[in-house]
Amino acid sequence: MKITVLFENHAGFKKGLFGAHGFSVLVEHKGKNILVDAGSDGKVLLHNIKALNISPEEVDVIFLTHGHYDHTGGLEEFLKARKSSIDIYAHPDVFLRRIALKPKRREIGIPFSQEHLEKIGANFILKEKPVRIFDEIYTSGEIERRTWDRAVGYIISGKKLVKDPLRDDMALFIELGDKIAVISGCGHSGILNIAEHSWKVMNKPIFALVGGFHLSGAKKNILEDAVRGIRTFGVEKLYPGHCTGFDGICAFMNVFGDKVEPLYAGKEVKFVQ
Repeated sequence: MKITVLFENHAGFKKGLFGAHGFSVLVEHKGKNILVDAGSDGKVLLHNIKALNISPEEVDVIFLTHGHYDHTGGLEEFLKARKSSIDIYAHPDVFLRRIALKPKRREIGIPFSQEHLEKIGANFILKEKPVRIFDEIYTSGEIERRTWDRAVGYIISGKKLVKDPLRDDMALFIELGDKIAVISGCGHSGILNIAEHSWKVMNKPIFALVGGFHLSGAKKNILEDAVRGIRTFGVEKLYPGHCTGFDGICAFMNVFGDKVEPLYAGKEVKFVQ
C-alpha cells in the first residue's frame, strides 16, 4: 500500500510542487486508487498531480472526509480534468452550509452544489454507516464522540446559526494484514475518538495514523491527552499534517521520536503487509 500526498499546507521538499492550506492524498492498494479529499484549490491540486506523474483518470473513487472547503475546493477542477464519471463516498451531511465567524464571517463549506458536481461527473454515495469501498478499504461511518472533539464553525438552522457538530467527519480504514492504517482528513471528531472507533469497526490494532489531527491551537491538556491516548492505543507510526499544527507535531515527536514523519506535498508513505 502506498500513500502519496497531493495537497498539503507545506511543500519544498520536492522541487516543483506547491503547498497550500488543505489536504489530499492518493491511496494505492491492491490495484485500486482512492483519492482522499481534494484540497482547497483545484489549480494547485492538478499542478501537483501532473508534477507527480499521476493522471486524474487513474483514480477509481473519491472519499471525502468531511464538507469543508479546504478538503473539497479542488473537486470541480479535478472532475473537469477527467473524461469519465466517478463515485464519491461521503456522509449525508457533507453538503451542509457552513459558516465561520472568526476572523470574520465567511462560508467554509463545500464551494459547489451537489447538483453542479453531479453534472460534471460526480456520483455521490452518501452513507452514515461504514461502507466497504473495495477489498480491505472501508469508510469509518459516523464516529461516536466518547471524549473531546475538535468541531468548529456553525451551520444554518432556519434563520439561526448553531454550532456545527460536524457529524460528517469520517476517516478511511485500510487493512494491512492483522493491522490497519487510518487516514484522517482533519480529525474534527477527535483523534482519540477516531482511534477508538477504528478498533470497534475493524477489530484490529492501528499500525499507522495519517493526516490531520486538528490539534492546531489546542490547549496543553488536550495535546497531552492526545499523545497519551495514541500511545495507549499502541499506534506504531504517525504521519501528521495539515491541521495538526507545529505544537501538535512536536508533542508527538517528543514522545514517539522517529516514529513520527510529518506530511508535505509529494511525500510518499509505503506499507508492506
